Amino acid sequence: MATVELRFSAQPEHVRTARLVAAAVARRAGVDEAVLDEVRLAVGEACSRAVGLHRGHGITDPVQVVLSDEDKTFSIEVGDRVPPAGTTAKGVGSGSPGVPDDDDGEDDMSLAVISGLVDDMEVGSSDEGGVIRMSWPTAPVGVLP
Repeated sequence: MATVELRFSAQPEHVRTARLVAAAVARRAGVDEAVLDEVRLAVGEACSRAVGLHRGHGITDPVQVVLSDEDKTFSIEVGDRVPPAGTTAKGVGSGSPGVPDDDDGEDDMSLAVISGLVDDMEVGSSDEGGVIRMSWPTAPVGVLP
């Protein structure tokens, strides 16, 4: 099992780096070459969403991306630090879990795009923030189809 953790400041220019790292780790984990574009796009969308949430809520904590390979599955978790409804963080007002009050439509669109790219996706939140979990099957390394 291999795990790579990437943290970056909530700046749009760092999303490209996250996409490149995700594609490289996915390739090394054995994700089919035909699926790598979907991995790149899904990670880009999830990271862009997290960056937008951080910036919209004035959160300076980094966006966290965890990439892991275990049990014939490559998974990615993109986490934000936006508090759930009814709480505040660093003087920021409350809203829906992980969603700015005025950007619900944009957030729904991001989640729809991701769900169209990923068969296995889960969206969750905790007191520490929100997370999007995505996974893809892998082939054993060195085995050709």
